[in-house]
Amino acid sequence: MSAPEYIMPGVYLQEIPSGVRNISGVATSVTAFVGTARRGKYHQPTRVRSFAEFEQLFGGLWLRSYLGFAVRDFFLNGGSEALIVRVGRGGQLKASDLLGATRRKNRTGLYALLKADLFNLLCIPPYNAEQNVDATVAQAAADLCEEQRAFLILDGDRRWTSAHEAAQAMNAGALRSANAAVYFPRLRYPNPLRGDAVETFPSCGAVAGVFARMDVLRGVWKAPAGTEATLDGVAELSLALSDAEQGLLNPLGLNCLRKQPRAGYVVWGARTTMGADSLASEWKYIPVRRLALFIEGSIQRGTQWAVFEPNDELLWANIRLNVGAFLNQLFRDGAFQGSKPSQAFFVKCDRSTMTTDDIANGRLRFQVGFAPLKPAEFVVLTFMIQTN
Repeated sequence: MSAPEYIMPGVYLQEIPSGVRNISGVATSVTAFVGTARRGKYHQPTRVRSFAEFEQLFGGLWLRSYLGFAVRDFFLNGGSEALIVRVGRGGQLKASDLLGATRRKNRTGLYALLKADLFNLLCIPPYNAEQNVDATVAQAAADLCEEQRAFLILDGDRRWTSAHEAAQAMNAGALRSANAAVYFPRLRYPNPLRGDAVETFPSCGAVAGVFARMDVLRGVWKAPAGTEATLDGVAELSLALSDAEQGLLNPLGLNCLRKQPRAGYVVWGARTTMGADSLASEWKYIPVRRLALFIEGSIQRGTQWAVFEPNDELLWANIRLNVGAFLNQLFRDGAFQGSKPSQAFFVKCDRSTMTTDDIANGRLRFQVGFAPLKPAEFVVLTFMIQTN
């Protein structure tokens, strides 16, 4: 910017660009649902913002599919935005309706989600004769979530009738992904299509709604569990777990749904499928993983302006300034540990993060670190009774 010419005494105003390019946080709870419906477009992610809109486009509740019930539970529990992918041409589905190299290439089935600009959560309501999700589909969905910076919400196996059976299955090599979580048991509530008879339904849609509600109320760094994580519309659970049974399942990375005094039915666990104590994973907890995904996605989208800029000290300084400003706002919002920014996060972008070859070939590398908040899973109360 050239200096202005001052030709007479007076006060002059000059606007100078700050150099700060605002990084906006990406959405955190756009939830994709994949399943079969009575009508609607096939293999096309369709955005709906209410269950009434889902009814209009996809036919609402249907006895041959859990999809409509899961979407209804999502909005009932606080969800606000869903992407619906209709697959198959009947009630029950097969893994081949969702997976395969051809489906990925053509972006159909599960891979229709590759057409979406963004989704954060993924629900695949049970669809086969066993009222489950095939292991191959669950693994492929987890892989897709890792690829797309999303998070998969799964139901425990319908055949688990006890905590002991669930524990055996988890120990036997269940799905292990930092981008997935499994919930047990399932929900029971009146089915309006069967005269309000109480039946068993998957929990994934309701749990996704709790995720969305907690994101708005507390932030993505708050565990979507606890007395605030109530499950609305639930009459009972398919299995009432005791504290001892939860003590068996929680260390295995299986999240329990419980009935708590006064709070009602709640989500009472916040671990990924890498959350077994024996795995000692850094992605043990859902809010830690989802916060990392949020930061990665926001910074990736918010630094597109740097493409084709000269890879020099000025660019590096701007990266530190802009990314640092974004992380500092998260710190002020309570997303990180530490009493001051230097204890909560760092941004490094200089010659120590890039080689001479990187600089010569236009590769900008920078490092971001943050100290996440972890859930207080175990609150220990120590009492002292003073006697006279």
